[in-house]
Formats: sequence, C-alpha cells, structure tokens
Amino acid sequence: MNQIEPYGSGKIKWVSTEWLNVHLNEEEMIIVDVQPNIHDYIAEHIPGAIYIPEGVLRSHRGHLPCEFVAEEAIEPVFRQAGLKKGIPIVVYTGTSVFKGWGDGLEQTMMAYSMVRFDLDTVYVLDGGLDKWKAEGKSLSQEFPTAMESDFNAVMEPDFRIDYETFKAVKDKSNVILVDARPPEVYRGKGPWRKPGHIPGAINIPWPSFMDTRNRSLLKPHEEILRIIEKIGIGRDNMVIWYCGTGREAINPFILFKWYFDYPDVKIYEGSFTEWTAYPGNPTVTGPDPR
Repeated sequence: MNQIEPYGSGKIKWVSTEWLNVHLNEEEMIIVDVQPNIHDYIAEHIPGAIYIPEGVLRSHRGHLPCEFVAEEAIEPVFRQAGLKKGIPIVVYTGTSVFKGWGDGLEQTMMAYSMVRFDLDTVYVLDGGLDKWKAEGKSLSQEFPTAMESDFNAVMEPDFRIDYETFKAVKDKSNVILVDARPPEVYRGKGPWRKPGHIPGAINIPWPSFMDTRNRSLLKPHEEILRIIEKIGIGRDNMVIWYCGTGREAINPFILFKWYFDYPDVKIYEGSFTEWTAYPGNPTVTGPDPR
C-alpha cells in the first residue's frame, strides 16, 4: 500500500503524516484540530489548523445523555469553521501537551460526525499529532482565520441503525454483533445500571486494530487483516458495532466501512447506554456472548 496517497474508500479516508506534510499549504484544504482541550491547541498545533472541540457534537436529548445534536445545532458550528462539501478536511488529535489527555478517539469521532452531517471528503491523520511531532514536523501557535461557509447539515441515514431496527435485526443468523469496549467492561465492570453486554455480542476492543503506543495510529494493513480473518467476520455478514455511548465503536466501524469496504456494516449509535435505558432489556455478564 502506497501510504503517501490517501488510503481507504468513500467519504472517510486515512492520510499519512508524509501526505499532509506535502499538502500542508494547499488553499483548498481545511485542517481541524480536535485535541481534548482548547489549551492544548493554543500550546501547539499543526500549522494552519483550526480548532473544533469534540464536545459540540453530542448532548442530552430526551431520556438519553449522549445523543448527537440536531442538524440545526451543528450547522452553524461547521459553517463558522468554514467547512463545506467538496473541500478536503483533515482531522487529527493527540496526547495533549498541556492537559495530558487524549485517547485517540477524538479524531475518528469528529470524522464520523462530519460525514454523518453530510460532509463528503474527510481525511483522518493516521498517527495524529503524536506521530507528527515524533517525526519532527513543524508546529505552530498562530491562529488561522476561518472563512465562514454556506454549509447545510443533512443527517446521513444509511450507515446508522436506530433502536427499533437494532432490536429487530440483531439476532438474525447473518448478523454479527460486536461490542468494542474493553474486555472487563464487556464482562460486567461498567457504570451502567445493568452490567455486561447485549446478548449475542462478541467482544473486539477497539484498540485491537491500533498501535499499542499510539491509539490514533492504525496497525499495519496485513496485521489488521490477520485479526479480522482470525475473528471470522465474513463480507456476507451484516456487522453491527456498538460500545458504551457509540464513541468507541466509531473507530472500528469506519475502519470496516471505509478502509476495508465491507458492504453491510452498521453502527448502533445508542449503544449500551440506550439499551440499558430500557429496564426490560436483558444483558449478559462474563466472557461469552450469551
């Protein structure tokens, strides 16, 4: 794989630090920093990057505490940042120098949210700011000017699965349900009102596909393929990813959908939080799916 070019297919691709360095000064590209805290961005960021915090993406809605905001709420945020369809957007995060926060998921969460609201050319920086810095590439404390756009947010319906649809399909024979949370949480140690996992779900923690020292860096292509082959997820299956609140599941979801181009992969955004919000729904503790 030639990683000097974007890799993957569809609306989300990955780009290497080498690629971004070559294209850094292109006018028709927006770089978005999603480090965990504004002070991290102020302390250091990739030259030309604007800042959008992950926190603008979700809030309490109805009876659930972490629902995506409505289109009319995110539209002015993306407009103010100058985002619009057809313009390449590179998203990155890092282990922050000021706060010391960051788990690597900020960049996939933002990338997914961008295409969820109908942006169409989104690149995830493979390795994020940590890899960029380790290679000695330039940093900045200058704040670029964001030029407001006319972006119109439209919710993309095709790759999400809602609660009622999830309940209807999750136990079908061709469906593989995957819990992306850590093993101990899958087995029963978590903050939810019910412990464990959704019946039938296998456990593939999201870091399985990421470098052990940099959670924003994909493992080598061949290594990820071996992991998938060992698990036995076929391309003829419907693959549904979930986690605690939807955030951890996004990382492997976009990997399967836009990197390996699986034909029928969905994300259950409500995840375990929505599932356990209904007291009648069962859960399973321990290491086995059922």
